Amino acid sequence: MTNEKAVAEKLLQINAIKLSPQQPFTWASGWKSPIYCDNRKVLSFPYVRDFIKSELCSVIFEKFPDAEVLAGVATAGIAWGAMAADQLKLPYVYVRPKPKEHGLGNQIEGSLEKGKKVLVIEDLISTGKSSLQVCEVLKEAGAEVMGMVSIFNYGFSVADEAFKTAAVPYHSLTNYENLISLALEKGIVSPEQQNTLLNWRADPANWMQNS
Repeated sequence: MTNEKAVAEKLLQINAIKLSPQQPFTWASGWKSPIYCDNRKVLSFPYVRDFIKSELCSVIFEKFPDAEVLAGVATAGIAWGAMAADQLKLPYVYVRPKPKEHGLGNQIEGSLEKGKKVLVIEDLISTGKSSLQVCEVLKEAGAEVMGMVSIFNYGFSVADEAFKTAAVPYHSLTNYENLISLALEKGIVSPEQQNTLLNWRADPANWMQNS
């Protein structure tokens, strides 16, 4: 089993990812979806958490060896960025969606020197919009954004295009293709349900449930 499938298997085991082609979930965006991903659940399972942390650090070490600072995306990426920074002995900051409305009004929490090479840590990439907003905040603060590493990636074409336009390389520990392939292998979904899941990913905003 590849590492990508091993990560997907761990996420399925603890129900961090749920598949429900027949009774789709409703996302905050209003999209109907046959999948729901909540990587926060991983934090409650020490051995799975340690495995994901180890995989995260391996990708950072292999793909972004020159990173000088890790930056977590609030809120779900905060814990993962902190754990990876601790493991790799790197400075760490995290970035809020908007500046704090009291105190110093910080949007970047921690100490970040201008010119530092920063790698962004995210739990999940969907459209990429909020993730790339964090990259812009860091750039405006004088950081050199090297890229982004996430745990899971839906693989939407809109995200691929957005990251390409922003010139921000990214890597994910696992992705939608590996997840669906594993779910089929394990009998979690049928071939018919696999087609439904793949059809959703092709056009999630307009996806209609085929029952």
